[in-house]
Amino acid sequence: MTNIRTLRVIATRLLAPLALLLAFNTTNGNAQCTEVTSGLLMPLGTALSNQGNLLVSESGTLLTKNSGRISIVDTTTGARRTLLAGLPSGKNDVGAPSGPAGIFMRGRTLFVAIGVGDVGIAGPVPGTDLPNPDPVSSPIFSSVLSVQFSANAENITTGFTLTLADQQSLAAGQTIRLSNGAGDKAAIRLIADFPNYIPFPLPSLPANVKLSNPFQLVPVDDDLYVTDGGRNLVWHVDLQTGAFSPLAVFPNIPNPLFGIVPAGGPTLEAVPTGISATSGQLLVTLFRGAPFPPGTSTVEEVDPFSGNHFPFITGLKTAIDVLGIEEGPVTHYLVLQHASTGPFFGGPGLLLRYDTPTSSPAVVANCLTLPTTMTLSQKTNTLYVSELGGRIVRIPMP
Repeated sequence: MTNIRTLRVIATRLLAPLALLLAFNTTNGNAQCTEVTSGLLMPLGTALSNQGNLLVSESGTLLTKNSGRISIVDTTTGARRTLLAGLPSGKNDVGAPSGPAGIFMRGRTLFVAIGVGDVGIAGPVPGTDLPNPDPVSSPIFSSVLSVQFSANAENITTGFTLTLADQQSLAAGQTIRLSNGAGDKAAIRLIADFPNYIPFPLPSLPANVKLSNPFQLVPVDDDLYVTDGGRNLVWHVDLQTGAFSPLAVFPNIPNPLFGIVPAGGPTLEAVPTGISATSGQLLVTLFRGAPFPPGTSTVEEVDPFSGNHFPFITGLKTAIDVLGIEEGPVTHYLVLQHASTGPFFGGPGLLLRYDTPTSSPAVVANCLTLPTTMTLSQKTNTLYVSELGGRIVRIPMP
């Protein structure tokens, strides 16, 4: 059932029930999008391996705890195979599965952001949360894992499975080595374990907390940068030591539809989602919160050393991912929008191209349904986009 709190938490968690999201969306059906595969379990992250396969993170299912997984999708046939099953997943505070989110492949190492899971429950006041009084599904929610595996392990059918005991060992700082029964092994390590939540007392609810929710990530040399859509910040992680700290914190902004649309409060949260590294800087999309007013979403440029940030591309609606495409001395920018009209999530998702941060955008594709992230194959000039409903589509780039 649609209610004000659910709409607000879609932004702060980006994991609301699919039926609710689809109710706000219309599909254009433009031929620019060609389906690669479908039936995935709420995919939030994609990455291309050096074998040419598309790796996809999936949040899991409400029917089974710790059903998060990483899948391998053949970009030619669309065939799906499991690379790693048994990843942390649980029902979040709005009743949707939450588990593996953003991924990034560097060499033979896959970095995986793990979302909020079931560490919190909805509070009695709209827009509030409380710690889950029941045992949580996993000890490593709100974390980042690294997974190392060989090219041979990627190319055979049999994958790996993580157990709850393995997750507990990871939480204790151990490196887990898994076998797939075909002679191949995978090494998994906990890179960073962020706080599940911090106290955020309110006069009406002193026990209120603010949940962490890692969403996307990007490594740069020996550093890792992770967006947190629950805490409205970007984390910096030292890959050598595992030490982490907030790099940039994004403030609330005024809600231009307050008092006009019966949802949301006087301010909008930032809700950082996508992140990429371009020309020595970080680009971060700010999705914003309910009622998702057009024009309030932005791409921020963030200095990776000082954390200073400023609006880079403005006037967006529900921007969820960004890529900088460097062509010699010139950089173009691709921005992925979760929805295009509103308030809320009306119209198709859009892929926009900016020749400069202040130029008018060109609509590259308007054939998307609630897109979540994008990955570019520079070898084939093809963009792969995941959709919340479980589909991957390819878009040829000019």
